[in-house]
Amino acid sequence: MRVMCGRFRCVMAAGERPLNEVVFLTVAEVAAVMRVSKMTVYRLVHSGHLPAIRVGRSFRVPEQAVHEYLRESYVGVETA
Repeated sequence: MRVMCGRFRCVMAAGERPLNEVVFLTVAEVAAVMRVSKMTVYRLVHSGHLPAIRVGRSFRVPEQAVHEYLRESYVGVETA
């Protein structure tokens, strides 16, 4: 996910959504949504599997990126 800033507005490249409409989640909120520990979220961010921006000393993750990560990670179970 890349952020592009034009002359008049900034948009996320993937969804072409203006940045003022993007919902950012804290690491704790992402951990709650994914039902994992905060350390797991930090590992995903540092490894590049989950895009995030740094705000001061903390990270913010776009909500859409969390949903995309979960969708791509989904493993369906086949029944015989």
